[in-house]
Amino acid sequence: MKKIFILISGLTLSLGAVSCDDFLDIEPEGIVIPKTQEDFRGLMTTAYSGYPRHKSLSALRTDELDINAEAFDFQIYREIFMWQDISQDNNTTAFPWQQFYNSIFYINHIITEGGVILPASVEKDQLTGEAHALRAYAFFDLVNLYALPYNATTSATDKAIPLALELDMEKVLHPETTQVVYDQIHRDIDQAKTLLQQSTQEKGLNYRFSKAALYAFEARVYLYQQQWENALRSTEQALGYKSALEDLNSSQNLPNLYTSSESILALEDTYHSQVKNASFASEELLNAFDAANDLRYPLYFEKSQGRFKVIKAGEQAQKVSIRTAELYLIQAEASLRLHRLSDAKPPLKQLIKNRYKTAVVPQIDSQIEAMDESALLEFITAERFREFALEGHRWFDLRRIHQKRIVHTIEGKEYILRENDPRYTLPYPQNARLNNPNL
Repeated sequence: MKKIFILISGLTLSLGAVSCDDFLDIEPEGIVIPKTQEDFRGLMTTAYSGYPRHKSLSALRTDELDINAEAFDFQIYREIFMWQDISQDNNTTAFPWQQFYNSIFYINHIITEGGVILPASVEKDQLTGEAHALRAYAFFDLVNLYALPYNATTSATDKAIPLALELDMEKVLHPETTQVVYDQIHRDIDQAKTLLQQSTQEKGLNYRFSKAALYAFEARVYLYQQQWENALRSTEQALGYKSALEDLNSSQNLPNLYTSSESILALEDTYHSQVKNASFASEELLNAFDAANDLRYPLYFEKSQGRFKVIKAGEQAQKVSIRTAELYLIQAEASLRLHRLSDAKPPLKQLIKNRYKTAVVPQIDSQIEAMDESALLEFITAERFREFALEGHRWFDLRRIHQKRIVHTIEGKEYILRENDPRYTLPYPQNARLNNPNL
């Protein structure tokens, strides 16, 4: 990996919840050395606030969006929308790579140096637990962008990503296999379990990891690994900390708001304003909803210039990474994959009654009761499409469930992502390949 030059000089909290004082000492000249709990908390804040906004870009590759050819930023997103990943023009926005490893560098500093410098305390344990959790989260996103989807029969040989676990900035890293990466993700999760002190985080600080967020994330990891029993166990543990759903029959609150009763981890801007201004909701996404009875429809979309804009995301208050609705859908899918049809239906019905008009809920419940395994899996997949629109799930769901054929149109010309297309996995960015011949 390219040598990382990072000046640890001052910290700005972009999430608006906490402020951090400047570091106290400068040793040696020009480089600030964190020494106190407050210093290391500031470093952790930098790792959080610098976490990449890759989910906005991956949304352009899905069936959620149409691109606006008249938008100011059209040129920087056009080739992403076309799945043109090789020989991109210089205007095209690159998927993040170094940004991930920058956050990981800060995390490694907290784990390695903070572990030695800071005296034992509850605060130190919480901070170090968050560092392990966020590192696992970063490796999970990286391996699901730049490696094949997890497959138990091939994961031991599938080439994945480098694991940066040390502070040696001169070390040239080699890509590990997918299995090695997932093993490290679980090691970090397990370490975080022994350290995290906060069961949940209060609103405004819920960009930080808690026990609820950790177990919910672990459930997601197990879901992607198709370890259904483990996914169910982690889901139950997460729901023990937080289980509320927004009832859209009585509330107009978006369920993905950081202030929502559903919010577990509110770290990411999953549909940032530049992409939002350059895109519309696709017909496929809009048609997935029962516009007359699905209470999410008017909260998610707004008509603009004859098209529909996505309004559920793209604002500071709409930061979201994990929320309780995901846990109910993991419960439903994992139970179904274990052929426990009767166990798969209740969590799904719990979500339905909070998302559809009360008058139609009995009808939907009856339809769910009549479904066999195949029909119910299709319904769960469609419900994930609706529920998590523009929250960053769709590209990963398409990769792991069904790498379907997608057609995008730009100015009358069609571009096609074929079924099981190799482009469902991103190539390493060109700059990363130039800086590391091992990639």
